[in-house]
Amino acid sequence: MKPIILMLIMFTIFMGTMLTMISSHWLLMWIGLEINMLAIIPILMKKASPRSTEAATKYFLTQATASMLLMFTIIINMLYSGQWGITNMHNQLISFMIIMALTMKLGMTPFHLWVPEVTQGVPLTSGMLLLTWQKLAPISIMLQTHPSMNLNTLLLIALLSILAGGWGGLNQTQLRKILAYSSIAHMGWMMAILMYCPSMTILNLMIYLMLTIIMFTMLNMYTNTTTLTLSNLWNKTPITTLMILISLLSLGGLPPLTGFLPKWAIIQELTKNNDITLAVTMAILALLNLYFYMRLMYSTSLTLFPTLNNTKMKWQFQQMKHMPLLSPLIILSTLTLPLSPTLLILN
Repeated sequence: MKPIILMLIMFTIFMGTMLTMISSHWLLMWIGLEINMLAIIPILMKKASPRSTEAATKYFLTQATASMLLMFTIIINMLYSGQWGITNMHNQLISFMIIMALTMKLGMTPFHLWVPEVTQGVPLTSGMLLLTWQKLAPISIMLQTHPSMNLNTLLLIALLSILAGGWGGLNQTQLRKILAYSSIAHMGWMMAILMYCPSMTILNLMIYLMLTIIMFTMLNMYTNTTTLTLSNLWNKTPITTLMILISLLSLGGLPPLTGFLPKWAIIQELTKNNDITLAVTMAILALLNLYFYMRLMYSTSLTLFPTLNNTKMKWQFQQMKHMPLLSPLIILSTLTLPLSPTLLILN
C-alpha cells in the first residue's frame, strides 16, 4: 500500500472515531461509526491473502449487522422522543437494542466469536488497531447513554464476557487469539463498572490500550505469532522475552504490576455499592486469564527449547525496527501502581 493512500485511510479512521466521540446527534454518531468501519477494511487486507480477505469479510458482516441494529434503535427512539439528540431513553426495548448493537461492535458475549477469528487472520499491526482504536467509538457512545441502560442486562453481558475471555484462551497457542480473548475479558470488566463509576471505565480503558499496544509492538519486532516462535525468541533477545512476559502478567492483572490497578479499583467500587457477589465472581474468573498467561510464561521462558548445544545462542543482529516509545511504555505498564492514589483521586 502506498504511503499517501495509507495516510489518507488512517486520517479517515481518525476522523470517523472523532466524529462519533464529539457528537450528540444520533445520525452523526452513526455516520462516524460507518466511516470508521469502511476505512478499516483496507487496513485489515493490507497483506492480501485468502485468510485476511476472510477476516475482513467477517468483520464487515458483523459490524454492518450491528450498525443496522443501531440505526433501527435510533429510528425507534426518534419516533418516541421526536428528536435526534441523545436523551434519556426510558423505553426498555430501545435500551436493550442499544446494548445489543454496541456489544456486537465491541465483540462482547454473546457476539464475541468474530473477535479471535478476525484478529488471527490479519497482520499484527492491523490486529493492534482492531483491538485498541476500534473500541473507542462504541465505548464513547456507551459512556453517553449509560444512565438509560438496563443494569441487570449490562452486568450479565459483562460477567459472560469475562468468563468467555478467560475460558476461550485456555488452550490457545496463537498469540493473536490470546490477546483477542484478553480483549473480550477486559471489555467485560469495563462494562461491569460502567453503571457505577464511568470514570473507572475510562481508567481501565486507558491502561488496557497501553498494555495491548505494548504487547503488539513487541510481538511485531520479531514477527512472533505463536507460542513456538516466542519460545525461540530467547535465543535472539532474552530481555525482549522477559519484557513480553512481564507485560502479559500485567495484562492479566497480577500485583504489583500496573494491570492490577483497574481490577483493584473496580472490585473496590463494586464492594462500596454492596455488590460483593459480583466482585468475588469477577475476581475468581480473572484467574483464568492469569492462568494461561502463567502457562505461556512457563512454556516460553522457564523451560529450554530442545536445540543442539552449538545453536543455543544465535548471532545478535541489529534490530532494524526502531521503536523509541517502547521503553517508557514498558515502564508505565509495569511500575505505575504506586501512583494509584493519585489516579483514583482524579477519577
